[in-house]
Amino acid sequence: MDNRVRTTEREAHMRENELERILYKTVKAMGGIAPKFVSPGLDGMPDRIVLLSDGKIGFVEVKRYGKKPQPLQKSRHGLLRRLGFKVYLLDEAGQINEILSEIGGDAE
Repeated sequence: MDNRVRTTEREAHMRENELERILYKTVKAMGGIAPKFVSPGLDGMPDRIVLLSDGKIGFVEVKRYGKKPQPLQKSRHGLLRRLGFKVYLLDEAGQINEILSEIGGDAE
């Protein structure tokens, strides 16, 4: 059972591309970048790579509310974590500031 409280019912129906757009704009407002991460020949990598000042980096997998990564995605996330990178699952807009704060940004 999911114990999180959604900010609005709209978030439950928010599409992945809407969440990605909000993430992108929030990172940009902080002076960072969040390009779409495409890795030819290595399927299952996270959707976005977040690059913040002072060399702070994190990977973000964006999903519809309550959806989980596929097995290959979980495997890639594990690989990145074993290499020492931060990997996050984003499925509601209310998580963005917390994720960016954990990566090392000042998301207020």
